[in-house]
Amino acid sequence: MAGAAGCFSDEQFREACAELQQPALAGADWQLLVEASGITIYRLLDQPTGLYEYKVFGVLEGCSPALLADVYMDLDYRKNWDQYVKELYEKECDGQMTAYWEVKYPFPLSNRDYVYTRQRRDLDVDGRKIYVVLAQSISVPQFPEKSGVIRVKQYKQSLAIESDNKKGSRVFMYYFDNPGGQIPSWLINWAAKNGVPNFLKDMVKACQNYPKKA
Repeated sequence: MAGAAGCFSDEQFREACAELQQPALAGADWQLLVEASGITIYRLLDQPTGLYEYKVFGVLEGCSPALLADVYMDLDYRKNWDQYVKELYEKECDGQMTAYWEVKYPFPLSNRDYVYTRQRRDLDVDGRKIYVVLAQSISVPQFPEKSGVIRVKQYKQSLAIESDNKKGSRVFMYYFDNPGGQIPSWLINWAAKNGVPNFLKDMVKACQNYPKKA
């Protein structure tokens, strides 16, 4: 189990679980962005930044929840199947496991990098087995900013997974990041509408090819 105990609250894990049961879209201006291939994405404008938060709901067929969680947590394996990863690894910083992730951006944009902590919990919620992974950006002196790479200082992601009662997984994902710099609106829209569904499809393929699969 990766992550730093105490960095995330029990309430944060409960909230991610609750979204699987009943998506929390009321009381805010969540907009339906795209619905395709069993994946539905909503977005909400974050007023301070002018950027969007996203919620993703869907079913990933042919991939069990336990396997999906294992693949998602396996950073070394992700370097094999995620074409946008330039560098990705984890090391201990001040007693907590910290991940470093550099993402390839298309020319002429600068690459982005992330420094974040994450934690996985395998929970039993009223008899339902739910796997939850939380991640958020942090700042530690062991990972100074690199020349030519823009550091993403605001990053937050939640992932909750449970069985679809067949051979697949029901998934909820929340994410927000502030990529900094001048990102064209077409690229942000493309990433939201296409990047996330494509990432999930790639992750299903990665599950099917996972060398540690039982």
